Amino acid sequence: MDAPPFWIVNARVARCLLGSVPPGTVIDGEGLALVDLRIDAGRVAAIEPAGPSRAGTVRDQDGGQVWPGFVDLHTHLDKGHIWPRAENPDGTFDGALKAVGDDREAHWTADDVRARFDFGLRCAHAHGTVAIRTHLDSIGKQTGISWPVFAQLREAWAGRIDLQAVSLIGIGDLEGETAAALADTVAGFNGILGAVTYMVPDLEARLDLVFRLAIERGLDLDFHVDETADPRAVSLRLIAEAAQRHRFAGRIVAGHCCSLAMQPPDDVRSTLDRVADAGISVVTLPMCNLYLQDRTAGRTPRWRGVTLVQEMAARGIPVAAASDNCRDPFYGYGDHDLVEVFRETVRIAHLDRPVGGWPSLVTATPAAAMGLAQAGRLSVGAAADLVVFRARAYSELLSRGQADRQVFRAGVPIDGRPPDYRELDPLFAA
Repeated sequence: MDAPPFWIVNARVARCLLGSVPPGTVIDGEGLALVDLRIDAGRVAAIEPAGPSRAGTVRDQDGGQVWPGFVDLHTHLDKGHIWPRAENPDGTFDGALKAVGDDREAHWTADDVRARFDFGLRCAHAHGTVAIRTHLDSIGKQTGISWPVFAQLREAWAGRIDLQAVSLIGIGDLEGETAAALADTVAGFNGILGAVTYMVPDLEARLDLVFRLAIERGLDLDFHVDETADPRAVSLRLIAEAAQRHRFAGRIVAGHCCSLAMQPPDDVRSTLDRVADAGISVVTLPMCNLYLQDRTAGRTPRWRGVTLVQEMAARGIPVAAASDNCRDPFYGYGDHDLVEVFRETVRIAHLDRPVGGWPSLVTATPAAAMGLAQAGRLSVGAAADLVVFRARAYSELLSRGQADRQVFRAGVPIDGRPPDYRELDPLFAA
């Protein structure tokens, strides 16, 4: 049963998150519009400039911010929360690969994956996320375990979180019948074809294979790209060239793209031109990359590991930010909370002075990359999936963890308490 209609008044909404700005709306120096929102039948029925008193039930925000539900474009829900039994021994990328591989071989049954996957979804739901794309390790027997679990949870969570899944496999392992079989599996689960790209000698030929498989099955593509400080890693450019070569009409997302920040300016400009022309969206994973990149025992890291977010946006390249790994060997922390992701991305990449359109990083831009037309913005007719804050200015929003936020789904407040870690203890008892 729908909740009775009500107004949210005196609310600040980032201009970039409004489908359209009502005439007469006051917009402050930070780009925050002061509006009143009418919620009726679980949807946003009206957005008007903040004004005189409203009839009926009213929730006065007193200038606090209202955001649409968050969209998390790049996660690893199948890996999540294994840290208690699979710590990264040295915090390095190689240490993470081995720890995850050992844990996957020993423990990743359907029940184990389902329990941790669902735990991650409940964390995200409590924090205000409405859509998630997860990468699934698609190696050997694990493909037949994790994809059916994903399908079950996608159905179970329908109406609360829209779920998408991407195959995750090294591009060097994609060849012949193995590649075709995986692409068929992905298509059968209505997923996205993905791979980790690295500079193997025949990378262009392998990319051609991936693009052909996707075109034949009508699949979108999502790559882990150049997650290294090595400036010789240029697979982002090669992906863009492949997209142009194949006249690829589907969506392409490239994650990480760290090495771009280490390359000469002329090479950067050339790559970004190709990425823009190919229509590729990029997702930066700043917390995970800070954790892994440039890590050496006893030595302070010299760089942040993030890609060229500002330069990409200036080229018109859609850029998102996402959670990536949570409490696993690739990142020992995280809680599937896009407020934290946005806060840290702004701090790490200097996306302030002004904040401007950057709230789209975790809302409208990833929604578009996922093909979710109604998510990520506040517009008349959209579902009233809202995250409501007492914080007014960005200095208030970004200075605290916002544990007092209120999450609304279809206009109804939900329990915003994330699940207790103790629920997972049975998985680690052995």
